[in-house]
Amino acid sequence: MDAQAANNSPLYLFEKFEVGVIHLDAKRTVLAMNDFARKVLPVGDKQPFDKLVTSFHPDRSKPKVDFLLDQASSCPMVSAAPMTMIINIPEQVLLIKVTRLGNHLGKTTGFVLVFYDVTQVVSQEVSATNGLPPASVVLTRIPMVADHKVAFVATDSVLCLESQGHSTRVLTTDGYHFCNLSIGDLEARLDPAQFMRVHRRFIVNLQSVAELAREGARTQLTLNGYAHEPVPVSRAVVSRLRTALGLVARN
Repeated sequence: MDAQAANNSPLYLFEKFEVGVIHLDAKRTVLAMNDFARKVLPVGDKQPFDKLVTSFHPDRSKPKVDFLLDQASSCPMVSAAPMTMIINIPEQVLLIKVTRLGNHLGKTTGFVLVFYDVTQVVSQEVSATNGLPPASVVLTRIPMVADHKVAFVATDSVLCLESQGHSTRVLTTDGYHFCNLSIGDLEARLDPAQFMRVHRRFIVNLQSVAELAREGARTQLTLNGYAHEPVPVSRAVVSRLRTALGLVARN
């Protein structure tokens, strides 16, 4: 293995990750955290100690953290694999694991929430181009969690993304994948030169658009490489989409 490949291996990246650790009691209030967690999270502003752990999470992330803890609570101690989730905070993407703590009787005494900053794995920093603010973090891979494992799909292979409430269904030529980042989180992190929000429920990869058609008052598009129902296009987006696809000359 050459030096470049070794430096990009999952083991090498994992060894470089700092880990944030938060100790919760059985009621999910924050008891303690390590220095890295203090540095990454808005501890100074929120002062979360002796408060619910969700007190310093963004509103859009609170249901996810509650769900993670609910799942950890329902797992028997003998088979309690750490529950895993991806959440998005300003300028960072965090991989979170939660495990339940129990006493000698198996009664829940608290939780440990561990997180890794995986931003460097899934993104690249760009300067003020394409209408993005300076040093915005643009995703080059989309993280997905399944069966307590994290997989990464390159954005170039994504055909479209469909909102599923607080999570997103990601369509590639291999089929559907699950990402527990919301479509709003992903929209803020995807390259707008490559991806466009064409509907409140859909983001499409502009390179995957095979056909744009009008059916009555509705506009919809079909995608390359996969047999999929047409994607609806909101009226307010049609003009901008036609320009992005080269159907209308840019001013």
